[in-house]
Amino acid sequence: MKARFIALITGAVLGSSVLSAQSNDCATMAALAYDDAKAKDYDAAYEPLMKVREECPKYSLATFQYGERALNYKIENAEGAEKEQFIKELIGLWEERLELFPNKTSKGKIYSDIAQLRYDHKLGTKEELYNAFDKVYTEDRENFTSPKGLYAYFDLMVEMQDAGDRELQDVFDSYDKVLAKIEEEENDAAERLAPLLKKQEEGEDLTTKEQKQIEYAEINLKNYNLVKGSINAKLGARADCDNLIPLYKKDFEEKKSDVNWLQNANARLSAKDCTEDPLFFQVSEALHQLEPSANSAYSLGQLAEADGDRAKALEYYNEAAELEEDPNDQARIYYRIASNYKERGSFSQARNYYRKALDAKPSLGNAYLQISNMIAQSANNCGETSFDKRAVYWLAADYAARAARVDPSIASNANQTATAYRGRAPQKSDVFQQGRSTGEAIQVGCWIGETVRIPQM
Repeated sequence: MKARFIALITGAVLGSSVLSAQSNDCATMAALAYDDAKAKDYDAAYEPLMKVREECPKYSLATFQYGERALNYKIENAEGAEKEQFIKELIGLWEERLELFPNKTSKGKIYSDIAQLRYDHKLGTKEELYNAFDKVYTEDRENFTSPKGLYAYFDLMVEMQDAGDRELQDVFDSYDKVLAKIEEEENDAAERLAPLLKKQEEGEDLTTKEQKQIEYAEINLKNYNLVKGSINAKLGARADCDNLIPLYKKDFEEKKSDVNWLQNANARLSAKDCTEDPLFFQVSEALHQLEPSANSAYSLGQLAEADGDRAKALEYYNEAAELEEDPNDQARIYYRIASNYKERGSFSQARNYYRKALDAKPSLGNAYLQISNMIAQSANNCGETSFDKRAVYWLAADYAARAARVDPSIASNANQTATAYRGRAPQKSDVFQQGRSTGEAIQVGCWIGETVRIPQM
């Protein structure tokens, strides 16, 4: 019995020693491989990293992080079959990372990276590549945030339709999905940006972290704007009235009791302003009778507006806004209502609706720009003294500048507008002559009812 006990103890000690030795070997191998990777000597780091991955796969997430860098370097510097082999190896590394470190790895990002890598190097048929991106969208839509990936997802659908492998309606459905995701990401970025911009505009000091958050949000907004422009260009003439009207007209009699079909047709015709053809009225009326909705109410508002009945149009638009659940579409409706009031000179009402549009879609820079223009138009009516009247232009410039920050697609125009309004505002000499000082608050009266501060000049 004593001998058996000693044997057990000896075995345990030896087993512990083996495990300890293995652990030390992993640490030594990893340290050497990581040192080369940190020095960006990926040729030297590649084989040691792959050895650590093979023999000690669970040792550290760093093995996979450095391994990804080394393989990307190898891919960039290889050609032909060798390049393809490194690509397959990188895909395997990503899949293994997801399996071994699921809590530290985004499924959506891994799937998106794999799909993008295959797309960039044309590894697979268009169908296979499309399915790879569709897997990302289906299994982890929340983390499918890559602007390049979202563009490729739509681009492949367009190419398949061009080749006769998909219907035009499939392209529209894909466009709607991708655009909705892009606008969702834009809104998230603009929502994070808004309080930081306000803090910045009010002269408060930003932390280093906050400054980086602003920079990151603005880069994201710019990238998503570029992608949105590219997919709109890809959609191109496919979505014009000459294609849409025949597409929906041939199916109307068969589908006029199909609410889903009517909703899609109504939304597409409305978005492209195909409102003069009788088909638009037929679709809108049929939809509103079957199931009153935001889309049908909005369409009837468009028809009323075209007939010159502005009051009836606003009634339908408000009904549409109340029924609408999608924030992007709700913003579009509020923006149209606001524009109606602006055209009639009802600036206070217009601003209310522009603000509602911004509540729904924080990245809607045009709403800020319209408020800016209304404020500038009212400068002579909203101040007691000449100085205070001109100070109104500072406020107008602030709104225009904010428009540029949240919406890169109008940044050039918005920044030019802000510069022009600052040129009309009091200059440094005016501030000095009036005995005013930087940071002093000026209350702007009339319908504007806001405070503007004298900026640093």
